[in-house]
Amino acid sequence: MRRLRHPATHPDAPEPRPSAPVGNVPAELDRFVGRADELAAVDGLLAESRLVTVVGAAGVGKSRCAGRVAALVEKRYCDGVWLAELSPVHDPALLEHAVAEALGLTDHTGRPPRAALVQHLRERRTLLVLDGFEHLVDGCADLVRELLRRAPGLQVLAAGRRPLLVEGEVTFTLAPMSDEDAVELFWRRARSVRPGGEPTAGERAAALELCRRLDGVPLALELAAGRLRALSVDQVLLRLDDRFRLLTGGSRGAPPRHRALRTAIGWSHELCTPAQRLLWARLSVFAGQFDLEAAEYVCGGDGLPAASVLDVLDELLAQSVVEREDGAAGTRYRLLESVREYGAEWLAATGDTRRLRRRHRDWFLGLATWCELDWFSPRQAEVAARIDGELPNLRRAMECSMESPEEVHLAQHLAGSLWFYWAGCGRLSEGRYWLEHVLEEPTPYDASRLKVLWVLGYVAVLQGDAVGAVSALQECREEAERAGDATAVAYAVHRTGCLAIVTDDPARAEELLRDALGRYREIGELNSNVLMAQVELAMAVAFLGDLDAAADICEEVREVCEDHGERWALAYALYVLAYAALRRGRPERARRMLGECLSIGRTFDDLLATALSLELLALVTAVEGDAGEAAVLQGAAERIWPSVGLPLFGSAYFGRPRAECAEQVRRELGDSAYEAGLRAGRRLERAAAVERALSGGGPREHRDTPGSGPAAGKTRRPAASRMTGRGGPERW
Repeated sequence: MRRLRHPATHPDAPEPRPSAPVGNVPAELDRFVGRADELAAVDGLLAESRLVTVVGAAGVGKSRCAGRVAALVEKRYCDGVWLAELSPVHDPALLEHAVAEALGLTDHTGRPPRAALVQHLRERRTLLVLDGFEHLVDGCADLVRELLRRAPGLQVLAAGRRPLLVEGEVTFTLAPMSDEDAVELFWRRARSVRPGGEPTAGERAAALELCRRLDGVPLALELAAGRLRALSVDQVLLRLDDRFRLLTGGSRGAPPRHRALRTAIGWSHELCTPAQRLLWARLSVFAGQFDLEAAEYVCGGDGLPAASVLDVLDELLAQSVVEREDGAAGTRYRLLESVREYGAEWLAATGDTRRLRRRHRDWFLGLATWCELDWFSPRQAEVAARIDGELPNLRRAMECSMESPEEVHLAQHLAGSLWFYWAGCGRLSEGRYWLEHVLEEPTPYDASRLKVLWVLGYVAVLQGDAVGAVSALQECREEAERAGDATAVAYAVHRTGCLAIVTDDPARAEELLRDALGRYREIGELNSNVLMAQVELAMAVAFLGDLDAAADICEEVREVCEDHGERWALAYALYVLAYAALRRGRPERARRMLGECLSIGRTFDDLLATALSLELLALVTAVEGDAGEAAVLQGAAERIWPSVGLPLFGSAYFGRPRAECAEQVRRELGDSAYEAGLRAGRRLERAAAVERALSGGGPREHRDTPGSGPAAGKTRRPAASRMTGRGGPERW
């Protein structure tokens, strides 16, 4: 099995190993109990098979066991252990997007997400953990089959209620806990709600009976333990007996463990107050996490005042019906999937599902609208993190609107409002999916549809799809002019100008962008899009030879960005200013600006800004005299471009810095050393490449070796070819 080589600064240097495991498997918040034999068995199967699936009844502990095994073996995988939680994904078309998201993979191209996954994994030594796939089993099996075939260093550990039935799959059936482990789990969880001394002999006997009656199903045990906040073990056992008789459910052929879990959940549900049961059912409309404000709006009213939601939610937290999760986006909550499904059944029984789903849709429609407005503010990074955390709910909101022809325009409004997320936060591929999807249903050419068209055109431009961009933007402009929508016309003209830049027609681009900016002024538009139009105008002017005018435009953009706290558009303005500084013989100033570009790109996961900045920084580094490091930076940029689209848009203008850098570095290092530097850069992960660039290069002992840095005892100066006496190229 091939192991991915980790990047070294110099091709002859020893390869460093990571000091800590990489991946996204979350740390355990409470102690893992028992299952020693099961963990060892799964571990042994992973040593023999590339696909191991842990199967069993709902609530039996499949997810927890898979996560525990993943944590125990993560040091074996030099490229990490990555967990993809698939239960919130309801549309099979989004399966591959969800897996890519779990792997931290962002891809701006128009290629299918599966192709991006294969490209990402095929030379990596990785363990992919797939949890909660049973509702997507066909698509998941097909994806896993192809990934395993084309990525020889990949292993998959899956956890679900049924096997994937993929060739080479080994299944492990996870049984309920033994009596000993079940009692230990019950008491450990009981102590979290009822701290105190050791249980009495009578309590131990009652607990053992309780665990046996619950068939040793971990979720059932934890729900039972949660009731010790208010009841004794004997009382729990007595009430459980009543609930078994009342709530025995499922078909006669269903496994007893499944009926036991349903009974445990139903029993917990019956012990809730009417308000708690009502909130539980209504919370089931959320996908993944949610926050208090969303819960109050969506679930409040009609028998449950919004002001009471916090108190009722707190009671559900105490009963382990709802889980609390703290992260970068603050305090958030979620329902375990089995608990959510049970609540959804009760909500359907009340006939209130459609109304609650619409309230859910309305909340996230409002959230997206607010975030679009707040994007042009000092809260840009907060907005990006918020939308990232709410993506499962935003998907569900769009799905809800697409179910009714008269509400498709709301799905279009939502998809269009998220333009800043699709274009600015590394989500071009999924953004294009939704933009095209919401256009599938015929609707009048109202403002929402027109907005989707220009956003789709913008996304296509960034992906390097000129044909798709022209089609969307031309339709947008024609229909907007027919409808008298001046705003949509302005955006269509603007993005057509953007297309002209990347297709090497700067004169046409200047004409269109000046036209668009004039239209923006007429309608009073000022936001990140308008600032980007100015930056793109500066690029066009620079391509035509007037660097001073380009710098003046970007300085104006810089001032507006500072006034409004805008960072995303600022990165591109700094890129143009950095190039102007380099051409004027001030590489140190250019380096500072490009460092800020890279920092901003990292904040928003903007691959385009990152790739462009690394390309220009490579030229800066060459001009400063470190040809070896310039080659490494070029290699690092090469690795990123396939996830953006056509490298440097296929543009001679955008490609000129790279060509100049390559020419100078080859001349100084020779072909062999230059290619070695490129290979070293291509081995760098994006985060490592950005960190290296921001710190000024790799370790000094590696950079000073022959062929990878300034030669000993020799002072470098910029090459004379196409340079002015100040040491910079004359112009683009």
